[in-house]
Amino acid sequence: MAKAHILVLPMPGQGHVTPLMELSHRLVDHGFEVTFVITEAHHALVVAALQAAGGTSALAGIHLASISDGVEDNDDRKDIIKLVDAYTRNMPGNLERLVAEMEAAGRPKVKWLVADVFAWWSFDVAKRLGIRVASVWPASVACLSISLKIPKLTEEGLIDRKGWPERDETFQLAPGIPPLHTSELPWNNVGAAEGQPVIFELFSRTDRLSALSEMVVCNSFPEAEACALKLLPNVVPIGPLSSDTEFRKPVGQFLPEDTRCLRWLDAQPDGSVVYVAFGSFTVFDPRQFEELALGLELTGRPFLWVVRPDFTTGELSKAWFDEFQARVAGKGMVVSWCPQQQVLAHRAVACFVSHCGWNSTMEGVRSGVPFLCWPYFAEQFLDRNYVTEVWRTGLAVSHNADGIVTKEELRSKVEQVVGDAEIRERVRLLKDAAWRCVSEGGSSHENFKKLVSLLSE
Repeated sequence: MAKAHILVLPMPGQGHVTPLMELSHRLVDHGFEVTFVITEAHHALVVAALQAAGGTSALAGIHLASISDGVEDNDDRKDIIKLVDAYTRNMPGNLERLVAEMEAAGRPKVKWLVADVFAWWSFDVAKRLGIRVASVWPASVACLSISLKIPKLTEEGLIDRKGWPERDETFQLAPGIPPLHTSELPWNNVGAAEGQPVIFELFSRTDRLSALSEMVVCNSFPEAEACALKLLPNVVPIGPLSSDTEFRKPVGQFLPEDTRCLRWLDAQPDGSVVYVAFGSFTVFDPRQFEELALGLELTGRPFLWVVRPDFTTGELSKAWFDEFQARVAGKGMVVSWCPQQQVLAHRAVACFVSHCGWNSTMEGVRSGVPFLCWPYFAEQFLDRNYVTEVWRTGLAVSHNADGIVTKEELRSKVEQVVGDAEIRERVRLLKDAAWRCVSEGGSSHENFKKLVSLLSE
């Protein structure tokens, strides 16, 4: 008998789509019928990227479906606050209509919703339709711990009722959980201050988990987050997630991957390349962009740098960047997007200059790559602190008095990270632990079987 029809719903951001797409591939491998739901705008991006790579057949059994997010102006999609506000207002009704349309078209009745915790509004839709709910927490468990402790942080006077810090200090929920300064709380570092209430509500509503979700799984593993998982024993680690061991199956990229970089990496010596990627949201002003470029040149090392079309604001001189690329040709490669999991697993990569999004962090951990941390927003400061203070598998950049990471700072930190034998050893141990967890009989492997068993009920 065919297994249940599952609706998988991520928040429409690259760092949310990727782990839920990886999970979807695994569920299809176990015989489930999966419909993966994203917004119409992101659906178009995913399909275009798939077609550039040879077509949607690589999704191998995952049905892609789309609903409107109600955002009229494409420019507003670059504003995370407007996006989140639009999702929570417009998407519940659209999701309900999609389910009705699928059933009217003869698709099997949806039995389960597997949703991103940040798409908590969908839990109510599922409950109304008689659909059971399991959920996925896409960030670190430490971040979820802090979110669930918002009432306690308020009561203790650390933050006010709107989430803003009352005290200028570093706090730690428990030993083994990264310390965090109150200026770096995840909900206060996403976009303009006037939009903070929308983001604060997003984090605050994580308390709906226990009421409506029958299981919460996360992209983590005990050796990475032992203390956070002890605080939240009902959160089930199944990570580090991957769609397959060769990283060949598509993970819902919004931009076409430039696979030429893999051939370029093949030509580089082992452990020589500085890989630089800041995810799908980070934006640098032209001055910082130029310092980063010059810093990479200054290292004298081969580098692979992901520069999205919208990576810099304002007027970056095209002539300057063309000249830079001509100057470093042969030594450095610049691409607009790449197959990151395959890049990180490549023998040539020496270190990862990263924004420390949780997905990228888990991918780097699994591949045994040291980090140079350069967080941009939200919970990335917390993830940096895991790397630098708890696991001690990398270092962080420092900004000067003008808020700039200088070219000299970048060069110096790259050399420190790459040259530190103790960091390399800790990286190796954490990588080995990650692979033990996802291998036959490992904790994440066994936990995934529990999820499959629940979804088979």
